[in-house]
Amino acid sequence: MPKPLRMSRCTWVAVWAVLCVAGIAATAALNAFPAPDPQPEKPVSAECAEYIADIETQLAKAKREGNDDGVLAFTRTRAGADDCTDEVLDHFSGDR
Repeated sequence: MPKPLRMSRCTWVAVWAVLCVAGIAATAALNAFPAPDPQPEKPVSAECAEYIADIETQLAKAKREGNDDGVLAFTRTRAGADDCTDEVLDHFSGDR
């Protein structure tokens, strides 16, 4: 069985320093690029816009009353109502 290569402490320090410099250079290069353009907002149906406005109203009311624990429950009972799940998640995704 071959003997493993022995490396001196100076060699280990040099390898560590080279890796640190490479990491710092890579980080600087990644930070130099601008962030990608945000996706344009998709049009929201009038019914979904009304639903989102209702949610915002209820959130504001809960905040005024001191019930701002971040938990609210919403139900929709109308048959044939638009599915606004994606629109609601897109609208409130910045709050996460």
